[in-house]
This record gives sequence, structure tokens and C-alpha cells, in this order.
Amino acid sequence: MNRLIQFFLTQRIFVLLVIFALISGGWMAFQKTPIDAFPDVSPVQVKMIFKAPGMTPTEVEQRVIAPLEQELLGIQKVTLLRSLAKYAIADITLDFEEGADIYWARQLVAERLSGVDLPKGVMGGMAPLSTPLSDIFMFTIDGDSLNNMEKRDLLDWVIRPALRSVPGVADVNALGGLVRIFAVKPDFNQLQAFEISLATLIDKIETHNQNDGAGRVNQGEEVLLVRTPGNLTNIADIENIIVEYEGNRPVYVKDLAKIEIDSLYRNGAVTQNAQEAVQGIVMALKGANARDVIAGVEARLVDVQRALPEGITLEVFYNRNDLITQAIETVSGALTEAVILVIIVLLIFLGNLRAALTVALILPLAALLTFILMKEFGLSANLMSLGGLAIAVGMLVDAAVVVVENIVTHQEKDKAGLPKLHIIYRAVQEVSVPVISGILIIMTVFLPLLTLEGLEGKLFVPVALTIIFALGSALILSLTIIPTLASFMLGKPSHKEPWLVEKLLKVYRPALTWSLDNSKKVISIALVGLLFAGFVYTQVGKTFIPEMDEGYIIVQVEKLPSISLKETLVMDKQVQNHLLEKIPEIDRIIARVGSDELGLDPMSLNDTDSFLVLKPKEEWRMNSKEELIDEIRTSLEHHFPGVNFAFTQPIQMRVDEMLTGARGDVAIKIFGDDPAQLNEVAKTLVETVSKIEGAEDVFTPKNEGLRYLQLDINREMAGKLGLSVNDVQTILRTQINGLEAGIIYQGIRRIPLMVRAPEAYKSSKQEMLQQPIALDDGTTVLLSQLVNANEVEGPVSIQREQSKRFAVVVSNVKGRDLVGFVEEAKLKAAEMKIPAGYYFEWGGKFENQQRAAAKLAIVVPIALILIFIILFSTFKSVSQATMILTNVPFALIGGISALWITGEYLSVPASVGFIALLGIAVLNGVVMISYFNQLAATGLSITEVVMEGAMRRLRPVLMTASIAALGLVPLVFATGPGSEIQRPLAIVVIGGLISSTLLTLLILPIFYRLFGQGTQLNYLKKGG
Repeated sequence: MNRLIQFFLTQRIFVLLVIFALISGGWMAFQKTPIDAFPDVSPVQVKMIFKAPGMTPTEVEQRVIAPLEQELLGIQKVTLLRSLAKYAIADITLDFEEGADIYWARQLVAERLSGVDLPKGVMGGMAPLSTPLSDIFMFTIDGDSLNNMEKRDLLDWVIRPALRSVPGVADVNALGGLVRIFAVKPDFNQLQAFEISLATLIDKIETHNQNDGAGRVNQGEEVLLVRTPGNLTNIADIENIIVEYEGNRPVYVKDLAKIEIDSLYRNGAVTQNAQEAVQGIVMALKGANARDVIAGVEARLVDVQRALPEGITLEVFYNRNDLITQAIETVSGALTEAVILVIIVLLIFLGNLRAALTVALILPLAALLTFILMKEFGLSANLMSLGGLAIAVGMLVDAAVVVVENIVTHQEKDKAGLPKLHIIYRAVQEVSVPVISGILIIMTVFLPLLTLEGLEGKLFVPVALTIIFALGSALILSLTIIPTLASFMLGKPSHKEPWLVEKLLKVYRPALTWSLDNSKKVISIALVGLLFAGFVYTQVGKTFIPEMDEGYIIVQVEKLPSISLKETLVMDKQVQNHLLEKIPEIDRIIARVGSDELGLDPMSLNDTDSFLVLKPKEEWRMNSKEELIDEIRTSLEHHFPGVNFAFTQPIQMRVDEMLTGARGDVAIKIFGDDPAQLNEVAKTLVETVSKIEGAEDVFTPKNEGLRYLQLDINREMAGKLGLSVNDVQTILRTQINGLEAGIIYQGIRRIPLMVRAPEAYKSSKQEMLQQPIALDDGTTVLLSQLVNANEVEGPVSIQREQSKRFAVVVSNVKGRDLVGFVEEAKLKAAEMKIPAGYYFEWGGKFENQQRAAAKLAIVVPIALILIFIILFSTFKSVSQATMILTNVPFALIGGISALWITGEYLSVPASVGFIALLGIAVLNGVVMISYFNQLAATGLSITEVVMEGAMRRLRPVLMTASIAALGLVPLVFATGPGSEIQRPLAIVVIGGLISSTLLTLLILPIFYRLFGQGTQLNYLKKGG
């Protein structure tokens, strides 16, 4: 190490070149580092969507999900298999072990899917390669010059293809509007009159809609390609298809049916400010740079906008870039303020502008080197990783402070007129070992965070890595670059203590003297403080992670399961009109009901997600978002009784769904076999949980009351008429939902050609059953003769996890800690009487908190053992290593008390704060004890060693602590997105530094006098 220091001091031009290279490389790395608001917290996940037209949830489970699950269960590295069966749709999710390659996982799933035999008509496969957080850009198509069908055409055939070609876009989800089709609507009376069956009509349409190539024909020296165009292109083509001849007279399709432009039956819709709308959602590829993708989308939309019809505009209502910008500004603003505060503190304590600037240069240089390392290790610049840099600001200067402060001190004490480089070399050499061990200790305390798993690991591993990179960079630079810069920048010593240090020394000397004379009292006060901290710990609530304000609100509305799309839209419009009238803080409402086009979010017709775009906070009547949500909730519950409402945010909603398949702080899963029993247990649990203090938005999705018209086929009658069960089902599907009979091509547009009964035949159950069915032999039979109709109730959906059915009860928690709430809820749930074979699983944020706490309880003690080993190898003394570690519990006094005073909960970020605090507290002890040992080696008495050493180390100890604390002050008062996550961490460190610094300065000298290496006997002989 000494030779390295010597090399850099003697090769000063080389050092300047290294600095230039570092600045250039760091800036390039910063420019290329992906930027996002949030780390990618999604697991390695493969999602499959299958559409099963006409199937009930029970049928979807039996005929689609069960065979798929049987095939998928044996795949390597799968950690979770979750499925959802709803009307006409199956949604299956596979989670793989962390670190598994997503393309390898998708390949395995694709191989298994190829071996599954699914019922005819079931279509689907793997969803796009995206994540639950991929919804990065949302817009609506506004304007009155096009109707909703034309707007949907515009989205499907102009905007969507243009955006899908943008690099990093996985897909563009189209929602709302009317999807254009050519509809052939048979007149059953005409079919009966001409004695033509429905099957014959469908067959003729299908066989008259195709092009073909017949080969080549030679013509002289040329060759002609023979083609026979036969595809249908418009309504006239369809109308003029000849079905058969009646004598010499052809019977056309137009004689048997009405052909018109119509729309697919909808499984969902979009409304905006109480008007139906068309919406597009851009989804980013997994691992894509969100900011780059959005920039590409915005650039492409500028081109698309020029091609739009007059009066039509694309109105963006969600742009992830806004959140990214705000989150980065929050952290960068706090970072800038912290740097300014650090420089001010350096100036005050060093009393030397040149020395302060020399130390301050470590900040940009270490940050640039950190960005190089982040780029190499694939870390993105986001709220958490940049937050790690903000947290580390105070610690980054620790090594440089000790180095520069020691150089200044040596210069002041130099009476022999030694060369400047020689003085710097001796000063750096003197502190190199304690500096290296101290910074290694701080880096070691962050290693436990690297072992976190799941969501907490995705969030805080980037924090730990960034801090470790930054501290490692600062350590290397402090022992190599900073001494060289000091040789250029430091002037002549002032030989005078700065004003503040002088005043502090005058206060500290009598305080230290009194403490040494009253050591038992001081230790007793410290022990009482520890007991008090233990008591406070029991009073502080525990939670997972504070909720981040994303700037938007999503209101989830749940109505009766049997409600029609028409009626649910009426209610959604009423809700929107009410909110826009009563809540002036809302600028715009975009609501989506039912399933989306791709099936990635298969909601029912009774489920609506209302996206509230809010006005700037300066225009609000209330001070916080929580107050606004309370007012919205109160207003809705008063005006819409019997309707369930819940509140969430875009990213929060997707993360909750990703973790548990449900949306809420706490998700209680009830496992069992019978859907009816599951519903009853869920209802009872909702009543139980609702009575617990802090429970909010408690509900279980309504999973009963969906009405079915069950048409049981009269097999005997069908057999007599020569019809199979499949024939009858085809007739029913054609007449009710419609049967696709081909595709009409218009340029690049592909428009479905559907055969389905006119709406008049479906106006009532009775009307539908009276439809005449024309058979192949010319006879006619009423539909009521082929089927027996019964109205029954069935489940809205069937959820399964690891092939076992479950229901879920969801609750948000307000006004109390998450852990305390769940513990009380568990006690209440244990008192419930539930059927044998049924059991609860508690998930959501609580599950993450428990997993993180359990992991930290194991790895933090291991980290303390590693720190002890480092201390022992530094001081070669068990007693001195133990002495320094006693700083740790005393640091906890201030940390836990600060949480209690501010009303913050003990969360994962607060735990990270305690970990950081542990390292800083130990570093101060190392600085103090190492200097005590240097003085003891000169032969001074133990009292002189303690007094002079403590007085001499007052400045570096106070500088280290105050810089670390003040560097975090901006995070305490920050208000932007993400500040909620950083605040508990900053509060813990600031509070802990106050207590640990006091105890370092007063108790450590007492301990050293009592237990310092080779000094205890001398102290006892003197009768101390």
C-alpha cells in the first residue's frame, strides 16, 4: 500500500491523466446507463392467455386449465403456477427461479404447450415478452370526426403497427371502441322457406372466399403466373354468393340473410369523462430502457399525428417518463443539496477552503467511477440505485476527510520544514490502515442486503451495490488521487484551529474530564438509554415499504356479477360524472371495464378500473393525497351504496397482482375444493377483518351470482333428426355469439366475416328458443325442441395456485403498522370455524416484510462477525475489537428513538438505515482507537492517551458524523415520488449518529481506559 501511495505522489502528471480518463469514462457511462423510475421488480415470469369462446369458468378450468397445468407442472426451476378461469378466458402464470433465462423459460413452456390437446376453438399461447410493469404509455383517440368503430380501425391498422415497430416495444394493447366485422345475419324464416340448413349457408360462405395459384403457363419467351382470385372483398361479393339452385333460379346469400357492417361482441369497454372512448397501451419489452422506449414512441407518434384525419388527436394520459423525471429529480435534488451541505461542513470544520475543496472533489470523482461500475454490472439509474448514491454521499467523504485532515494536521505540526510531498506521504501512510479497515467495515455491513430475495431484493440489492461501488471507489481515490490533488491544492498551514472546532474543544474537554471521573454514572446513563430504546422498539410499528406516491389514483369499482356491459357502462358514467362534479381536483377520468384485447388483465364485466388524472397540487383544497382519497371514498360510498370501491396506483396495482394475484396491502388466500364453501369462508373473513382497527377497502371479489342460461341438449331428439351434440352446439354458437366463416382482406386490413343471428332473435330467452332450425333434409324444428333451458347461478371465476383452488380476501391498511394489523387479523381468523381441509395463507406486502426480516435476522449477525474479524485483524486485540462494536447498540438508541418521535414505521428502508448506521458508528470507533494506540506507543500514561487522543480526534469524528447526517437531511424533507422510501432510512441514520457520536466521544475513552490493550492493569494500579 505504501508503494502505491508513493507511486501516485511521485507521478503527478499521470494522476491528472487518470482523472481526465475517469471523467470521460464516467460521463459516457452515465449517458448510456438505462434510466427508469423503479427497478424491474418482476420475477422471471411466463404468462399464457387462452381464449375459449362460450365456455363458463368451470368448463375453462376443466377443459383448458387442467390439461395445461398437468403438462406444465414438471418444468424445471418453476417456483409458482397460478391460474385464473373466467368466462371464455384462461390466464396461466408461471414464475421461475431468480436468475433463470427468460428465453430459456419461454422455450421450455413452448415445448410443453405443443403437446397439449385443447378443445376445438380454443386459441392462444404465450403473452408478449413483457412484465407487470411494462405499461409505460397510455393514450386515447379523441375527436368527433370519427365514430368509435372508425377510431378503433385507426388504432388497430394505423397507430398500433407504427408503434409496434419502435425498438423496445413488446406490444400495443387496444381497448374500447367497436371492432369492425362483416356480419351475415340469417333470416331463419327464409332458410325454412328455401329448405336450406344453416350449416349449408356457412359452408358456402367459407368455400367462396379464397385465392389460389394454378401454376405457370409459357407464352413465347415469357412465363405467366396463373392465379384465380376468389376472395370476398365487400358486402356485394358476399350477397352474390350462390348457395344453391331452386330449379333454374339461383338462391343467393342475400335471399337468405342480411349482410352488414357490424362489430364483435365486446368483453369490455373504455369510457373517458362519461363518454365511450378508444384507448391504446404501449407495453415495453422486459429489460428495455423505459426512457428510450418512450422517446421512440413519442417520436413515432409525431409522425403518426400528421397522418390522422382532421379533428382527431392522440391524448396521452399516462407517461411513465413523467414519473421517471420526477423520481430522478427528487433524488438528484437531494443529492445536490447534500453535496452543498457537505462542502459547508468541511469548510467550517477544516477552516481551510482549499482543504474543503480537496475533500469535496471525492464526490464527483467517486460518483463517476460508480457509474462506470453500474454500467458494467447492468444496473439502471433509478429511484433506488440513485437513492443509494444519495445515502452514501456523507460516507463517501469519510476516507478523504481523514486523509486530508491528517495532512493538514501534519503540515501545522511541521517544524523542520520537510518537503510537502514527504509530509503528505507520512500523513497518508499513518491513516491508511484504519481508513481501509473502516471503509471495508462499512462496505461489509451492506453485504447482508445482497442476500434479500423477492420484491425486497429487487428493490434494495441495487441500493447496496451502488453504495458498495461508491464506497470502494471513494476508498481507492482517497488513497491515490486525493493525496496528489492535495499536493497541488493545499497551501501553507494556518497553525490555528477553526473557530467552531476551537469552541467545541472548550466544551468537550470539561465534559470528557467529568465523564472519565464519573465513569460509572456515564455507563449507567448509557445502559438506561439502551433499556429505553428496547421499550421504544416495542412501540414502533412494523411494515414492509412505505407507499410511493405515483401521482395518480386508480379507483377500482366492483358491481353485481350478473350486470350487463350496457348497465355497467351506465354506472361507470354516473360515477365519472359524480366525481368530476364533486371533486374539483380531478382533471380527467379514463375507465376500463371487463377484459382487454390481449387478455393480459382479464377482468369481468362487473369490474372497472378508473384512472384518475389529477390537477397540479397547487390547485388542491387539501394538503395530501390521503385526504383526497378519503374525500373520494366518502363521496362514492354515500352516493353509490352496495358498490365496492378500492384505491390503488398504476405500478402499485401491478406489483400487488404480480406478487399474489390480488390487489392490496394484505392478501389472505383461502384454499379449498368447493367454490361455494370458499365463497362463504371468504365472506366471513371479510366481516372479521373489517372490524380490525386500520382495515380499509376490505373485500373479496364477488364470485357468485353470475347467471347462466344452461341449454341441455335433448340427445334423443337430436339423434332422431340426425344431429350430433357438436352440430347442435355449432348451431347455438352461431345464433348467439356468432361463428367466424372467414376473413375479408382490404389492403393490409383483415376483417372477420361472422355468421350470427340478428339481435331480434336474442331479445329474450323465449324469442331465442322459438327460432326455427332448418335441417339438411329440408325439415324444420324449433330450437326449444332440441334443448331444455334452465337458469342457474355459477362462479364468476375460479382461481388456482399449484393446482389447488383458492379464494382471496384483500385489505389495505391505514393508520397503523402492517405487521401489527396482520398479527391481530391472524388471531381473529384462528377463532373462525372453517370446514376441514380449508386453510389460510397470508400474502401481499406482509409476506415480503416477514421474509426480509427473517433473512436479515440471519445475515446481519454474520456481517457483525465479519466486522469483528476485520477489527481484530486491524488491532490484533479482542478487547479493542469488542470495544468498537459496543458502539453499535448505542447507535441504535438514537435510530429507534428517531423513528418513534417522527411516527415512522420500522420498514425495510429503515432497516437499511440501521445497517448504514452500524458501519458509520464502527468507523468512528476505529478512528478513535487507532489514534489511542499510536499515542500509547509513545509511552504516554493511559489518562494522557485518552485525553489527548480524544481531543485530537474530536474534529474527524464530528466531521464524519455531521457530514453523514447532514448529507441525509435533504432526503428527510424531500417531497417528490420516492421520497417516502428514502425518508425512514435518513431519519434512522441521523438519529443514530447523534447518539453514537455522543457515546463515541464520552464512553469509548472510558472503555479504553478500562479495557484497552495492556492498560487495564496500569489503570487499576493507579486506583482509577
